Amino acid sequence: MAFIWKRKTAERPAFTRVTAAAGHAAEDGFRLAPTPQTFEEGLYECLRENVPVIDAAITKLVRLTGGFAFDCTDEGVRSELERYFAEIPVSVSGSSLGTFADMYLDSLLTYGRAFGEILVSERTRGIAGLYCADCRLFSVRENRDGKPAVYSLLTGEELKCDHPERLLYTVQNPSVFAPCGTSLLRGLPALAEVLMGVFRTVGQNFDRAGNVRYAVTYKPSGDSEAAFAGERAAEIAKQWADGMASTRAGEVRDFVAVGDVDIKVIGADGVILDTEIPVRQLIEQLISKLSIPPFLLGFSWSSTERMSSQQADILTSEIDYYRRLLTPVIMKIVRMHCAMRGIEEQVGIKWDNVNLQDEESLARARLCNAQAAEIERRLGEE
Repeated sequence: MAFIWKRKTAERPAFTRVTAAAGHAAEDGFRLAPTPQTFEEGLYECLRENVPVIDAAITKLVRLTGGFAFDCTDEGVRSELERYFAEIPVSVSGSSLGTFADMYLDSLLTYGRAFGEILVSERTRGIAGLYCADCRLFSVRENRDGKPAVYSLLTGEELKCDHPERLLYTVQNPSVFAPCGTSLLRGLPALAEVLMGVFRTVGQNFDRAGNVRYAVTYKPSGDSEAAFAGERAAEIAKQWADGMASTRAGEVRDFVAVGDVDIKVIGADGVILDTEIPVRQLIEQLISKLSIPPFLLGFSWSSTERMSSQQADILTSEIDYYRRLLTPVIMKIVRMHCAMRGIEEQVGIKWDNVNLQDEESLARARLCNAQAAEIERRLGEE
């Protein structure tokens, strides 16, 4: 965060007072207490690193949530807001309000909650940047006054904040038993463990049997051949090795032997289990929890166009839910900027449609409504 507050002389974010990563010593000597929540959230990050389907699904959900535009009557105000929030610094390396929304939603989906902060310039007294904090280091609980407060999981103490109105905090699917929100990945670690076990087994089987090895057996037919069995076996081994070496060099050489010589592939009799059905069943469970159509991840499981259309409609409803979570956060940032700049215009945000199919559906719906209104008008005149 030094990049932001040095460039625009912003106040230091309250969240950066705790900068140590999970499991490492902080500057004041404290360590992250190993709680069940800590291990669970660490497991979520491991899932995204080790199961590409999960990481791809969350990334696509963030991108499909789409962009937004400012909605206001004054064209000058709208242009000024677009210019300002397209260049606003985000954390260390990002910029634009859309980037902050993507990072915020990514944390929300992965861990069930997201923390952020609005940084104010000490020189201009305007918004100088946005900061998206690592939610694994913080929790929100009631303090002694009965008000919500941010606590550090490194020290266990309440995090002092001079301007709590600048903090951003959102939870996903809160409940009585999980007031801090529920991750989209809850329930997947057990399935992912089985899936990774299958993949490890397949890899080990191919390590053992994938690189073909041969067993060359020479059986002497009589006492006369038995006397020279050692020499003939050595000669067979030498000729076999030369034939294999020639094959690697691109030259095809036949192996000719005299006597009873048996050649078999080691492990050819072992049948490798078919993993297509169990792996598909596990991936179906993962995708059903992530609420994303399989065809977006490259799986052609839907046999009809109607089924794909229904899955797309379900995805649209999921994206609308994520937009409802992000809209208050974005509006809080925009309203604070307008208040600091003295802008009295009523500003809202308008989300982009998910895809061109939605545009077509909306146009068809408007046409049907217009046709129905015209029919009702004619009936009324008659």
